[in-house]
Parts: sequence; structure tokens; C-alpha cells
Amino acid sequence: MLDNFYRGTVCIEDLEVGMSRHVEKVITDRDIELFAEVSTDRNPVHLDDAYAQDTIFEGRIAHGMLTAGLVSAVIGEQLPGHGTIYLSQSLKFLAPVRPNDIVRAEVTVAQIDYSKRRVTLDCLCLIDGKPVLKGEAIVLAPSKKFD
Repeated sequence: MLDNFYRGTVCIEDLEVGMSRHVEKVITDRDIELFAEVSTDRNPVHLDDAYAQDTIFEGRIAHGMLTAGLVSAVIGEQLPGHGTIYLSQSLKFLAPVRPNDIVRAEVTVAQIDYSKRRVTLDCLCLIDGKPVLKGEAIVLAPSKKFD
């Protein structure tokens, strides 16, 4: 996985609207198989080439939540990072992610409520610059006062 910033924590006191972080990851067959095992979602559109060929996708696709997990990786590791608590996440899946696609997951600070330590984050996943997922997360950010 490739990312643009160190892993760690950006406390609420240091967050600013417009701050952004990202990771890039090649989605492998192994990733899809492991996600199926962990999630118990063994839908053949993810695992069976012959079955998936006859779907609207005309081939296997990664689980949508596997892609969404990359957003979680950015939030939990970079922005705000370690100590962040998810409160909510909305997602819209715009296009399929296939084995061997390189997904770029980006998170950008949209709003900050310093008094409640709540941060609204715009979330976007892209393949070759084309959006495949978008959404919004609300998180409780770590604070220098408490953490």
C-alpha cells in the first residue's frame, strides 16, 4: 500500500478544513479471497469467473466493502489517524473495482466541530482518476487534552 503521509495521529486541535490524505492499493485476488473469508460474503460475482462473466459486470469484481475499507484505512491511520472513532459513514458505489485495479482512497476534512470533537470527512475512491466510490464519514477525532 502506498500513502502520502506518515501513519499516526492528527489531533482535533491540529485539523483544518481542506486537509487531505490518501492511500493507493492494488486489489489482488488474494485480497478478495481473504475478504470473502473474513466477511463470509462468498457471492460468486467476487469469486467465480464463469458465474461473474454472465453478470452485468462481465467479470469478477471486488466486494464494495473491501474498497470502502481503504477509506477506513486512511481515517484510522492518517486523518485523523490513531484513536479516531467512527460515528457514521455513507457510501455510494459508482463503478466496479476489479482484481488488479489500483484504487486510490482519498479523505478530505469538510467540517470540524471542535467543541464536540466531530469531524466530517469527504471520502472518495478512484481508479485512474475515475470515481468508483464516494461518501461522507463523521468521526470523533482524538484530542491532545484526552489522548
